[in-house]
Parts: sequence; C-alpha cells; structure tokens
Amino acid sequence: MANPAELTGWLYKVFHPCLLGVGSKAKISSFATNQLTMKFIASSSSLLKQLQHISGVINANTVLPILEDFLFEVEKNKLTVVATDLETVMRVQLDIEAKDSGKVCIPAKILMDSLKNIADQPLTFNIDKNFGIEITSDNGKYKVMGENPDNFPKEPAADDTTSFTMTASALVTAINKTLFATSNDDLRPAMTGVFFELDKKGLQAVATDAHRLVRYKRTDVKCPKADSFIVPRKPLNLVKTAIPSNEDEITISYNSNHLFVKHGTTQMSCRLIDARFPDYKVVIPADNPYRLTVNKNDFQGALRRVSVFSNKSTNQVALSISGSELQLAAQDVDFSFEGNERMKCQYNGEDLMIAFNARFLIEMLSAADSDEINMELSTPTKAGIIKPTDLDDNEELLMLVMPLMLNQ
Repeated sequence: MANPAELTGWLYKVFHPCLLGVGSKAKISSFATNQLTMKFIASSSSLLKQLQHISGVINANTVLPILEDFLFEVEKNKLTVVATDLETVMRVQLDIEAKDSGKVCIPAKILMDSLKNIADQPLTFNIDKNFGIEITSDNGKYKVMGENPDNFPKEPAADDTTSFTMTASALVTAINKTLFATSNDDLRPAMTGVFFELDKKGLQAVATDAHRLVRYKRTDVKCPKADSFIVPRKPLNLVKTAIPSNEDEITISYNSNHLFVKHGTTQMSCRLIDARFPDYKVVIPADNPYRLTVNKNDFQGALRRVSVFSNKSTNQVALSISGSELQLAAQDVDFSFEGNERMKCQYNGEDLMIAFNARFLIEMLSAADSDEINMELSTPTKAGIIKPTDLDDNEELLMLVMPLMLNQ
C-alpha cells in the first residue's frame, strides 16, 4: 500500500502548475478560455416578437437536431434570423448593435422560453469560437451551446421566378377565406393546400376537401400571365400570422417548385405541392333555382345550439324550409338526443328538406363577412351554394357544401 506522504508528493508533482511543462500549460489555458468571435446587443421584446413570427416553422419532432435551431446572421447592425423545416423557410430582420459579423445556430425552444420571461431590456449576446453563447441581461447571465451554422440547411434559390404584387390584406383575406376547407388526407396531397389560379384579370384561391369547396376571387390583383400552383397549408398559416392585414404592398414570386413571399423585412419561401388539383368547376351547379336568405349570426347561433344534439360522427342538421320559416332539427338516436329550432327567413322556391354537416356550415358562415347570407339550393341530393350578400366590388366568394342523406 502506498505511503500517504509518497501519494501526496506524486499528486503535487502531477497537478502543481509550476511543475508542468510549457506545452501542457498552453493546452490548459486555451481550453479554459475560448476567444469571442461575435458580440451583439438586441432588445429582448423586439427579438421575441420577431422570433414568434417564425417559430411555427420548427417542428417539435425532427430527425435533424439542427432543425430545432434558429440561424442567427449578424451583419452591419442587422440581425437576420432564419427557421426552416426543409419544406418551408422563414426569415425576419431587426436592428441591433454590433461591431462584428458572423453566424451561429441557437436552440429555438430554450431561447424562446427564456425571452418570454425576461422583461423588456437590452440583451448582450457573446458567441465564442466553439459556438458557446452567453446572454447577459440587467440581472442575469445565461449560457447555452449553439451549433455550427455551416450545417444549417441552405435556402432554395429564387431562380426563373415570375412576380406580382398585392396588398397584405388581400393575401391574408384570401388565406382566411379558403384555408379551413383544405383536406387533412395525405393520400390526396393536392387537396391539402390552396390552389391559386392567376391571370391578367385577377387571382382566385380555391380549397376543397371533397365535402365542401370554397372559391375566392380578387380582381384588383394583376398577374403577368395565366398560371396556377398549390401552396401547402402550413406556410399559408405562418404567412397570415406573420404579416399584418393592412394595405402594405407584398411581393409574391414563384417558379416551378417554390413560392416566395416578401413583406418588408419578413420573407417566406416554401415548396409547392407537386400534384394536379381536381377539376373543381364541374361540381359547381350551373343553376340552383331556390333562394334562401337568412341573418348570418342568427343562423350560425341556431346551428351551434341544435348541433349539440346531433350524431357526433356526422354532425347532421336537417333544414326544413317552407314559406318564410326555416326549421333546424338534429338527433342522435343512439342516445335519444333531439334538438329543434325555428327562425324567420326569406325563401323563394318549393318546400324543401335538406341535411348538411353543421360544422361545415358554421365554418363557412364564419368566412362570410356580411350580415346576411344567400343559400342557393335545388334538391336534397344536390350541393348547396352559400354566398355573402355584401362584398366589395373587387372580390367574390362562393362556398359549396355537399348534402348528407336525410335520417329516416
């Protein structure tokens, strides 16, 4: 067994700095302190606001760990932050204080969680050569390990694009009017996005899930040529939350594979859906002779109340129309549930009983920005058409819903 005095002496020789060689001393000092490669100061609230615009791109479960990061690019007092899921890319830019230029990848979740709990104040970011990140606030210091920005996926090139402009509110409105009608069926990829048709007379957006269809037209958008493409649901959801619904001009560009949207310092690019959209025009009835006009809010409220008693798999509500009275009825025979309401309406046509999915009707009525709506009907087996009574001169909205087989 080793003598305690000998053991102490051995430890002293191994670890005492005065007994170490010059080479070993140099290694220890370089390991202990990493040189700073980049430093910048940003407002915590401004940074959080911009990150919230693009954080929705990042998926919770991803096969590539770097896709859970934001890419920070600093150049000339400007910070550009990029997020991607390989299909959609979003970037925002904000003003900062910086003397250096550089890039680093920062884990998105921990950065967002920390910013949400920090009061509005300047934050100093120090990044070392190994991508270690130190964030300093008024009262705290926080450290996180970043990643090499060279490993961050490259953005798609905007080559051979066709471009046009429209107002931000026009794009947001087109998305809001159609997105709810897209399909969740991945076996029908064309229906999982919104179909945009362009020509020199305007733009129209179409969405369908095979049970309902929405077509929204704008005549105040001038496109350079007749064309069409399908945009996935996710990037459209991100765009409508990232840009304000105002009269600012946005630029939309596209090529055979990608769509590019630019509004000020916010940019989005996404891969288009490579599929053929169904010939939707053949399902729109040429003439539905019966006309029903009702107050939108009253009709929507009645549908919500009555549908509580409907079968939960079909949400079926039957509409019985006779003269100036509309009756709504729903039932679930398995539980002996039943609900009925009646309301005033204006109707021009023969007495009719027709059933629809109440959830579809409620969502469609939410997309109609008018006090009253018109329903164009025909027989219990033919599609009904819903149109708002009040629209601007430069827009048109048509919503089609397929009927359900009436419960006997």
